[in-house]
Amino acid sequence: MRKITAELFVSLDGVVEAPDQWHFPYFDDAMGAAVDAVVGAADTLLLGRRTYEGFAGSWPQREAAGGEDAAFAARLGDVRKIVVSHGTPDLGWRNAELLRGDLVTGVRALKAEPGDGPVVISGSVSVVRQLLAAGELDRLHLLVHPLAVGRGMRLFEDDAPPIPLRLLSCEAFGTGVLNLFYAPAAAPRSAGYEDARTHLPRDGSA
Repeated sequence: MRKITAELFVSLDGVVEAPDQWHFPYFDDAMGAAVDAVVGAADTLLLGRRTYEGFAGSWPQREAAGGEDAAFAARLGDVRKIVVSHGTPDLGWRNAELLRGDLVTGVRALKAEPGDGPVVISGSVSVVRQLLAAGELDRLHLLVHPLAVGRGMRLFEDDAPPIPLRLLSCEAFGTGVLNLFYAPAAAPRSAGYEDARTHLPRDGSA
């Protein structure tokens, strides 16, 4: 069965909205390699409409310009792109198609397709939230930036139920960005202060 990884830039206070306005000062070779290892290696990109339109409005021009990012732009153009939308977005970017019907049902069918090529979600917060809630997201890749943005959409909604995760790997870049991979986890056991206090120092030492 194919696996789905979601990759997001996120601030220390959980903001994922408009990362183009705050994350570029932290984008270095290490982050570029981390992004390329996930998005650049994708067999299929699963994108929300807004993310797709943002990509389609910039990456084809970068590919045509032939600059330093042209090779990466070409890979994004060549890869299969599935767009999640209730409307009729312009699918003029090559290899783009519309996911029709229910998102979760469509993703389950996508994961059951032959082969094991990685499916990657870039941005597309609404899609990520729905798949996390449905238990259909296999890995969550967060690039946590060392700043508090203060306002904007956050990855997890205030009224959402708890979503247990387990840490798969952690790496700190020289910029202070944390490169984190999580996977879904079982709910933690029930516990309270009486359970936790047994782990406190007993001799007054910290």
